[in-house]
Amino acid sequence: MRKVHYLNALPVNSKAVPMEVKYDKIGIDYNLTRKADKYLAEQLRLHLQPTKNGKYLDIGCGTGNYTNEFQKNGFDFIGIDPSEVMLEKAKTRNNNVDWKIGSAERTELPRNFVDGIIASLTIHHWTDLENGFSELHRVLKSNGKIVIFTSTPKQMNGYWLNHYFPKMLSDSIAQMPTLEHVKKAMRNNGIEVLKTYKYFIKPDLQDQFLYCGKQNPELYFDEQIRHGISSFSALSNRVEVAQGLSKLRKDIDSGKINEIIKSYKNDFGDYLYIVGKKLRINKRQT
Repeated sequence: MRKVHYLNALPVNSKAVPMEVKYDKIGIDYNLTRKADKYLAEQLRLHLQPTKNGKYLDIGCGTGNYTNEFQKNGFDFIGIDPSEVMLEKAKTRNNNVDWKIGSAERTELPRNFVDGIIASLTIHHWTDLENGFSELHRVLKSNGKIVIFTSTPKQMNGYWLNHYFPKMLSDSIAQMPTLEHVKKAMRNNGIEVLKTYKYFIKPDLQDQFLYCGKQNPELYFDEQIRHGISSFSALSNRVEVAQGLSKLRKDIDSGKINEIIKSYKNDFGDYLYIVGKKLRINKRQT
C-alpha cells in the first residue's frame, strides 16, 4: 500500500472567503488538473452553435481552458473572471483572447455585444442569479444562446462522496442553486430555457472537477487534484478530509468501495447542461 499524506495542503474551513480570493489561491496550480475535456467542449459547442463571424463570451472562464478550446477552433471569444491570478494564467497561454476582470453581475461589456455565452461550473459562485442573468441578457444579442454547465443539489446528493465527506458535500450542495431556481431567474430576465441535458461522468474525463473520481476513487488521493477542486481546497475541513480519505483507502483496499458506489447509483445525471435563448426585453433593464 502506498503511503498517503492526507493532511498536506488541506485547508481549514474558509466558507467566508470571497470568490476572487478563493480562486486566486486555487489558480496557482489550476492548470495541472483542470484541463479542457474534449467531450465537454464538444457538447458546449453543439449546444451553443457558434459561427466563425460571431463574438462570444465565456463567463467565469478561470484560466481559460474552454475559452482557448473554442478560440483555437476559429471562434472569437472574450473571457471574463473575477480572479486576477486565473486571468494571468490564461494570458500566458493565449494572447489572442480578450481577457477581462469582471463577473456575471458586472461584465462592463456594451449592450447587445455578444452572440452567445457559455458558463461552465460557475453559476454557484455568482452573488445573485437574478442580477447575473439580467447582465448577461443585457450583453447578449437578440436570439443569442447561453449554455450553462452545472450541477444541482439533487444531483450532488447522489454523489458517493457524501459517504466519506458529508460536511464538505453539505457545504458544497448548500451553495448550488436548484434547477428550478436557475430556470426562474433566467425566465425573469428574458431568457427562455430551451432544454436541459444530463451529463454522466465518463472514465476518461480530463477536467478533474469535484466528481471526477466517480469511477476512479484513487484520484482523490492526489493532492494536486484536490487543490484544483474548490470543495476540497476552500470549503473542506482538514480533519474531515483526512478521516474521509483514510476511510476511503480502507474501503478501496477491502473492496467495500464497490458496495458504496453501487448504493449511490442513480439516473439523476452527475452534471447538467441548461440551454437558454434571449427572446424578449428584460423589464428590469428598461
